[in-house]
Amino acid sequence: MKGLRRYLIVSAILLVVYLVAQYYKPKPTDWTPTYVKEDKIPFGTFILHEQIRNIFPDVQVKTTNKRTYNTLKGKVYKNASYLFIASKIDLDKLDLQELMKFMSSGNQVFIAAFDIDNILSDTLKLKSTSSYNYMKKKSEGINFTNPLLKSQNSYYFKKGLGDQYFSKFDTARAIVLGKNETGNANFLKYPIGKGTLYILPNPQLLTNYSLLMPSGADYAAKVLSYLPPSETLIWDEFNTKPDTSDASVLRVIFRNEHLRWAYYLAVVGLVIFVLFEMKRRQRIIPIVAPLSNSSVDFVKVVGQVYYQQRDNKDIASKKASYFLEHIRSTYHLKTAELDEELQQKLSVRSGVKADTIDQLFNLIKKINGGQKVDDQLLIDFNKLTEQFYKQAQ
Repeated sequence: MKGLRRYLIVSAILLVVYLVAQYYKPKPTDWTPTYVKEDKIPFGTFILHEQIRNIFPDVQVKTTNKRTYNTLKGKVYKNASYLFIASKIDLDKLDLQELMKFMSSGNQVFIAAFDIDNILSDTLKLKSTSSYNYMKKKSEGINFTNPLLKSQNSYYFKKGLGDQYFSKFDTARAIVLGKNETGNANFLKYPIGKGTLYILPNPQLLTNYSLLMPSGADYAAKVLSYLPPSETLIWDEFNTKPDTSDASVLRVIFRNEHLRWAYYLAVVGLVIFVLFEMKRRQRIIPIVAPLSNSSVDFVKVVGQVYYQQRDNKDIASKKASYFLEHIRSTYHLKTAELDEELQQKLSVRSGVKADTIDQLFNLIKKINGGQKVDDQLLIDFNKLTEQFYKQAQ
């Protein structure tokens, strides 16, 4: 008993020590490239957003999480800059239209992104690529082309931050502001109307990770110094994070890993419960008898009446009339005279042998001639008519 108690005490102490260690252990660095101004992780933009007024004194920073079209449509901006920092820039035709109007009226646009959507890249004839090599410990050196900004030593960054460059661009329109050591352009300027478009192929050069290094801070300051002093700086968040107006319960659940898994387990448990309850409590489906064929019943009743009356003459006459009506409606022949000419025409059109038709006509003449119709005559007539219908085309 004492041994068991000692075992339980030691186990409880070890469990408490483990839980305390898990609670106080340092969180691993989150290298997710969010580019969000509130994020203090390496690839967030908290430092840039906090220090932006040191670069642009007295500037009014406006954050937008709407599409470019909705941000600019119906508004008049003078001496303003539009800043995009994201992995991918999503612009449609209407967005690009408004952005071009914005620049043509004398405003500036600065884009730092790995992937520029097809509409803008097609318009500018622009293509970016990377010379990243995982065997290299540091990226290629980059620098400015302007002698006033060009550093004596190139800027070097870890994690391949300087390996992106433009492999294709319109040399007639673009002005190269920066190059890497191999001479490839990595910072471009496009004059558009009275304004300017600046494009940088790597947004991570403006993140916390880069700005915490002296060389990175110096490079970012020089890059952004190309933007003239602005009254308004529009900070784009549409391309970096979803619309923050959506604060639904499910959104909160899916953002938290533990709540997300709890939600999945609850849904699966509910489905299993419903399936089992449905199987146990489902009522027995009653057997519904198929509807009876009233037409068949009617024929049987009529047949029984005729059979009980034994009026063979009436049955044979009606059957003969129906047969002659069939000849008139199907083969378009006159049946006033059942002669040899009608017999030949009917044989040709129906494909029935002339002997069969001859026998049928003879029986019809006997029936219509007032001869007594016994059972054998009625049976023979019925067999011949059925034979005619089977052989007829």
